[in-house]
Amino acid sequence: MTLTTRNLMPADKLVIGLDNALRTLFGKPQMTERTNPAATLPELEMNDSEKLHAARLMRINHTGEVCAQALYQGQGASACLGDVRAIMERAAMEENDHLDWCEKRLEELDNRKSILNPFWYLGSFLIGATAGMAGDKWSLGFVAETERQVTAHLEDHLSRLPPQDQKSRAILEQMKEDELRHATSALKAGAVDLPIPIRSAMKLTSRVMTKSVYYL
Repeated sequence: MTLTTRNLMPADKLVIGLDNALRTLFGKPQMTERTNPAATLPELEMNDSEKLHAARLMRINHTGEVCAQALYQGQGASACLGDVRAIMERAAMEENDHLDWCEKRLEELDNRKSILNPFWYLGSFLIGATAGMAGDKWSLGFVAETERQVTAHLEDHLSRLPPQDQKSRAILEQMKEDELRHATSALKAGAVDLPIPIRSAMKLTSRVMTKSVYYL
């Protein structure tokens, strides 16, 4: 995924946007050089209930990464980002790592991605595009707030994972570290604190997503 679409024609942006959406939802988006943190860890035995619960938590995290990609891609369609573009591009690629790691873990747990992913992708893309049009400081503010809320969700999921699921735990720990760094980078780049009503609306939307994706 690339954010460098500012000087392209509208038709070019549309094609790139569709390609990014298809890669995020159904294909394999561009990743970094990093390896999967769970790759060398053993698969410890879980009963059916524990395995299903772990898979549902990882499905929520996968959908969260779909939303993160859509947010970055929406911003890329409308924001300038200036000197921080390279930082945001790296952050977007690291979110692609998360997307891939979560999907692989779902496969290992004999489960599937959420059927609601296209819906959540569209909503997040529109939020990102709107934030980008509002100005870079607001665009970065959405990134910072999103990453803060994602970090809170990851901490909650880490406390709820079956203790023997070391592979999922390793993935979520690395994701948590990355999300905190992304939030810090956005703040250093000039992000503003979002108004309380917007932060509250984001939390409410996140709750709806997690509740629905846990089952669907």
